[in-house]
Amino acid sequence: MTRGRNAVLVVAGEASGDLHASKVVARLRELDPAVATFGVGGDRMREAGCELVYHCDDFAVVGLVEVLRHVPRLRNAMDRLVALASERETRLAVLVDYPGFNLMLASRLRRLGVRVLYYVSPQVWAWGEGRVKKIAARVDRMAVVFPFEVEFYRKRGVDVDFVGHPLLEEPALADPPADPRGAGSPDEVVLGLLPGSRKHEIERLLPPMLGAVELLRKEIDGLTVRLGRAHGVSEEFLVENGDPARLGVEVLPPGAVHEVMRGSTALLISSGTATLEAACLGTPMVIVYRLAWLSYAVGRALVRIPHIGLVNVVAGRKIVPELVQGDANSVRMAREIAPLLTDPALREKTSRDLLDVRRRLGDPGASDRVARMVLDMIGGVA
Repeated sequence: MTRGRNAVLVVAGEASGDLHASKVVARLRELDPAVATFGVGGDRMREAGCELVYHCDDFAVVGLVEVLRHVPRLRNAMDRLVALASERETRLAVLVDYPGFNLMLASRLRRLGVRVLYYVSPQVWAWGEGRVKKIAARVDRMAVVFPFEVEFYRKRGVDVDFVGHPLLEEPALADPPADPRGAGSPDEVVLGLLPGSRKHEIERLLPPMLGAVELLRKEIDGLTVRLGRAHGVSEEFLVENGDPARLGVEVLPPGAVHEVMRGSTALLISSGTATLEAACLGTPMVIVYRLAWLSYAVGRALVRIPHIGLVNVVAGRKIVPELVQGDANSVRMAREIAPLLTDPALREKTSRDLLDVRRRLGDPGASDRVARMVLDMIGGVA
């Protein structure tokens, strides 16, 4: 068991965090093989060499109401992580996004004398500034992935570095179109459906998406529809939530989400990081979002920015439509996506705007920059 300087706790409570953290773990092993990581993550972190104490699948809950049901289990997990950090004399923790859990964990770790590097900032710029004081008190350094976050944190006394967005390291997103006229084939109109990776997202979004498909088929001759699903989402589950195949929707194999993005004329897409992935490919989209009503009502009262879609947040203006809660219905989805499917000029303008969002995400190499920050903080080989 590795102790002291060479033991680094890494906590990534969601699938996207697992992806980003795994690359940092892998780069750390390349730069300094003596460093050993342990904590919370997924299959990618395990494959990169991290010792998993918990799998992130056990942590993946969204919404205030949904989280409340899992509080006892999450508290027990936190207790164990703190105990292990103490037992292994850990000097540094790398906490990746997942703020509800990670900011509480940071507080307890700091009391043990563990330094904290926070990678992928909580969206405090959206939720108001209540958490900024907590971050300043509990986090030693922030590694942020959006350029506008630097000024936000520096004004509030937080040590912060912009490292670029880790999505730019994904091979599938490496090559944006040189001549952005919208994605997909010019010979066919393809609607891509991306209802999310979590089951509760799919339950809320897939049925109205399929309703929109039925409406669009009446307006657009020869419309092709493809659905991308995350790993762990079975065809049986899709059948239970509207049965896409009955409408002639082509359901791609698990993990073919980027293929749907690259091959679609336009997308109906669940709000989240996937919208940035689509932006990296210049694929026009309509963002849809639904939560449990109580979770949404509480969240809406707290949110301080006009947009929920990350592409609009990064752009600083509305460049793609957003349909939230009751507006995320079949009629509105069909109405908003139809112009992007049928108007080449609108599609080209939207694609150019999205590729500008890509440019705002910085240069590839975020994982290397974060790994070097880790080594700097533990006094390792850089």
